[in-house]
Amino acid sequence: MRLVHVMPAACALAGCTVLTPAPTTPYWDTHFGANARLALALQVLDADAGRNPDPVTGIDGKAAQQGYARYQKSFSDPPPQPTFVIDNK
Repeated sequence: MRLVHVMPAACALAGCTVLTPAPTTPYWDTHFGANARLALALQVLDADAGRNPDPVTGIDGKAAQQGYARYQKSFSDPPPQPTFVIDNK
């Protein structure tokens, strides 16, 4: 009965061993965060957009303020939910 418990534990511990840790760890360390930096760089459309003094075209300040007010109000006053009634007549 004791062998039944010892053998699976020994096999599990043997599976945790690493045969060659040297080739993988330095490679992972040198490339750590490369995918995150690449994803961030791909999201930047125009890196110099903050240096452009030209105003944005498309919407004026008054329309933007009214749109933002409607957006905020949509969270404070949710529309009433319809009530469904099933009548068994």
